[in-house]
Amino acid sequence: MKYLITGGAGYIGSTICSALEDAGHTPVILDSLVTGREEFTKGRIFYKADIADEKVVEKIFNEHPDIQATVHCAALIVVPESVTEPYEYFKHNVSKSIEFFYTLQRLGYGRVVFSSSASLYDIVPGFMVTEEAPLKASSPYARTKLMMEMVLKDFCAAYKMKGIALRYFNPIGADPKMRSGIHVKNPTHVLGKLVETAQGKLPVFEITGTHFPTRDGTGIRDYIHVWDLARAHVNAVTQFDAAFERAGSPNGNYLVINLGTGRGVTVRELVTAFEKVYGQTVNKKETGPRPGDVAGSYTNADTAKRLLGWQAELPIEQGIADALKWGELRENILKFD
Repeated sequence: MKYLITGGAGYIGSTICSALEDAGHTPVILDSLVTGREEFTKGRIFYKADIADEKVVEKIFNEHPDIQATVHCAALIVVPESVTEPYEYFKHNVSKSIEFFYTLQRLGYGRVVFSSSASLYDIVPGFMVTEEAPLKASSPYARTKLMMEMVLKDFCAAYKMKGIALRYFNPIGADPKMRSGIHVKNPTHVLGKLVETAQGKLPVFEITGTHFPTRDGTGIRDYIHVWDLARAHVNAVTQFDAAFERAGSPNGNYLVINLGTGRGVTVRELVTAFEKVYGQTVNKKETGPRPGDVAGSYTNADTAKRLLGWQAELPIEQGIADALKWGELRENILKFD
């Protein structure tokens, strides 16, 4: 089967493409390469264009009428950057996605899996959230994801569309076969920064925020291996209709599913696990929270298991080991200016 992956040249999108290929499917990539990497498109069907370019989207479906569903990963994703550059985030993540979704429904390809975010959730007692937990998008980035969930839900109710919003928790690691991984020159992900500190590219790892109401004062997250995350997308697109049947065919043709391990890990605990896998300590210091930082959350993972037949399998230690391995290899794979 063929599936369209927007942002398929990015960290998560490229890993989804690999997981689809390993399962016997064919990804079709649409990526503007604003942040994605052309190296991740090699040997794959690839269209270099903006998601809002209606003519290119039409061309893709004319040339590949057998596409079964679309996974919409394309987005800007850096929380502190969204605080200082909200216009860019609302333009790329909201305005262009609205045009893209409208084109999909007009062409009759209304089955969409949307890359959403756990950053939508409000802080709850105990920090474990379900899909019904209260929402409080605390950064422009999070608000773009919440807006697009609202748009997709309304489009599914009004047009002949069906949507599954997958709320990601905190992806870590790399493709275990080292086909792709974190690709930006200066990673903003916590594990990317730990790897760069271990490599000596950063002088010190900053633990941002130590006065959150968690068990050790640092933010709590649900760190999920990117390969597990990718596998969930394979299940979402290949069991798309089955997921709705298992959910009882909800009104509005729209589902929300959290993707995480179901275990909360604090930043300080992640650092300890990293040093254990790495085999030595890293330079670190405590600082205040960055703009948009929150205490965090982790998920109850029951819905993903029930609706997608999926659960996370890879331990945090493998995510760390794969990130370290990718950190050693990536400059031979990616060409940075």
